[in-house]
Amino acid sequence: MKRVAQVIAVRPEKLDEYRELHRNVPEAVLDRLRRCHISNYSIHLLGDRLFAYFEYHGDHLAADLTLMAADEATQRWWRLTAPCQTPVPEAAPGEWWAATEQVFLME
Repeated sequence: MKRVAQVIAVRPEKLDEYRELHRNVPEAVLDRLRRCHISNYSIHLLGDRLFAYFEYHGDHLAADLTLMAADEATQRWWRLTAPCQTPVPEAAPGEWWAATEQVFLME
């Protein structure tokens, strides 16, 4: 299992919209996440930053993320959520959600 944690900023004027969108995530989007071997997925808010965490239980994360990106329901979902977000300054060029470094784990 691989733990993935990411950060992105939320546009302050879109915060209520972002919260509302996540009150009713389409089942097709959730199903695609499951079929891409992603579980225990959560998004947290602090100020204007969103922190996402999920656990990946597959063998090839990049391949599963490519499948997710090709999924029509996920593309529709991203068209709704993307205007609410903006990459953080720490994001690498071309990176939407910035990858984080794990510095501690207690199991």
